[in-house]
Amino acid sequence: MNYGLYIVIFLSKVIENALATLRLIIVANGKKWLGAILQFCIGLVWVIVTGVVVVNIQKDPLKIVFFALGSFVGSYVGSMIEEKIALGNNMVLVVINRELEELVTSAIRLENFAVTAIDGKGLKEEKSILIIMVPRKQRRYLVSIIKEIDANALIISEVARTINGGYQVAH
Repeated sequence: MNYGLYIVIFLSKVIENALATLRLIIVANGKKWLGAILQFCIGLVWVIVTGVVVVNIQKDPLKIVFFALGSFVGSYVGSMIEEKIALGNNMVLVVINRELEELVTSAIRLENFAVTAIDGKGLKEEKSILIIMVPRKQRRYLVSIIKEIDANALIISEVARTINGGYQVAH
């Protein structure tokens, strides 16, 4: 048994799949050149590791297992890295009772987030709809500010890209 070879196959696939996961997110955030560079690296790793695996595959089928395990772990590692990097922006929509609007918007603006408030109508009472554009890295913090004031607020978050204008603060 060639344990060194199995470790190299496993680690190569972890790297390849982690990069592939990151590449998808990077391209989705509009960074096409960085995505292309990552794809070049992914292609190199794939060709090399696949070539190593297919040589004498009938005599050493464990290479297939380490190849697949590396793919599995690499995908998970890539997702964890992407979560830490947290590229892009989120548009956060918040529905609160109208009487809490001033308190919530003041707290949000105090933390230097831009917020727009719109009047809304709920089933039984007047509501305020808050629209907030926030860097993904700051989303959890923003949500904690809102929930501290209104634990029952309806909070919806979506991936967003600014097309034009608006007040944006770099965090």
